[in-house]
Amino acid sequence: MKIGILGTRGIPNHYGGFEQFAEYLSAFLAKQPDISVSVYNSHTHPYQESEWNGVQLIHCKDPEDRLGTAGQFFYDLNCIIDARRRNFDVILQLGYTSSSVWGKLLPKSAVIITNMDGLEWKRTKFSKPVQRFIRFAESLAITTSDFLIADSVGIQEHLQSAYGATSKYIPYGAHVFKTPEAAKIEAYAVVAYAYNMLVARLEPENSIEVILDGVVASGSPMPFLVIGNHHTAYGAYLKGKFKEATHIRFVGGVYNLEVLNNLRYYSNLYFHGHTVGGTNPSLLEAMASGALLVANDNIFNKSILGDEALYFSDASDVAESITKVEKKRYAHFVDRNRNKIEEIYSWELINKQYREYMLSCLAQASKVNQG
Repeated sequence: MKIGILGTRGIPNHYGGFEQFAEYLSAFLAKQPDISVSVYNSHTHPYQESEWNGVQLIHCKDPEDRLGTAGQFFYDLNCIIDARRRNFDVILQLGYTSSSVWGKLLPKSAVIITNMDGLEWKRTKFSKPVQRFIRFAESLAITTSDFLIADSVGIQEHLQSAYGATSKYIPYGAHVFKTPEAAKIEAYAVVAYAYNMLVARLEPENSIEVILDGVVASGSPMPFLVIGNHHTAYGAYLKGKFKEATHIRFVGGVYNLEVLNNLRYYSNLYFHGHTVGGTNPSLLEAMASGALLVANDNIFNKSILGDEALYFSDASDVAESITKVEKKRYAHFVDRNRNKIEEIYSWELINKQYREYMLSCLAQASKVNQG
């Protein structure tokens, strides 16, 4: 089986969730004796070699550095044009926003499988016209794909109800964190289990303002770490609104995974406010790190966490959690969530599910063609 993976800026990961996923999956597939795998990389990617851990890397022209977001559309077009020459058996697309407009150019000889990502058209950072376009792009991806993957039960239900489209549920993955080291958090001037935190892109749909309103309303002086790039317009708004709350600390992005895992491990409460998307990587990573989750009450989060988390809908819920909850009283939640990572969401299991599903799709397509 010859597989091409499109839709990321490339591997090894220097960017985000889909890039990390492509790195883990492609490295796993490259070790299989019956599979060859290629990943498309931006020509601006820091890693310029043609191979990485047995994965073939195809560098394509990416004008995003000159054109901004519009450049992503041309990068995807360049990747698809190149893929037409490669005789792939399977093309796995990660996301659809800037690629589905070129969907009719995808090679007819390949089986097209698309991971439908989250409900991107609901993101409030986008203007109404952009949201309408993304919703249109979602519909295009469905019509130009042979098979669909949903990484959340909520996404799967949306695809069925909105389009009557069936999809395979395969979630994201994580690695269980097993090496806590309290010295790793010293630089943040916090004491183990005596601070609360969140990790997120500072955007409205991630409930940052609601959470911080609750932090203030609680009256608790316990430090609260806001981890994420705050050098944005919305970040400036939040810093302005909460400037008097000196215990709220906007620490910026933390990109050292070992440090980030330790911060999550030694936190008292970890707030996860994401309201849009599928199986959010940061949620699984928090579970794997031994954090006690207080999550936004929605289907995406509840389908993963179930009864092993606390939930909030508004600032008063956040305040109540901060004033009444101590991590040591909910050790069973923490243990059960880490067990879920090992039993359901480990990368080894997720990678195997992708391999089996791609083989199954290829077999189904072969039967149809023979028929």
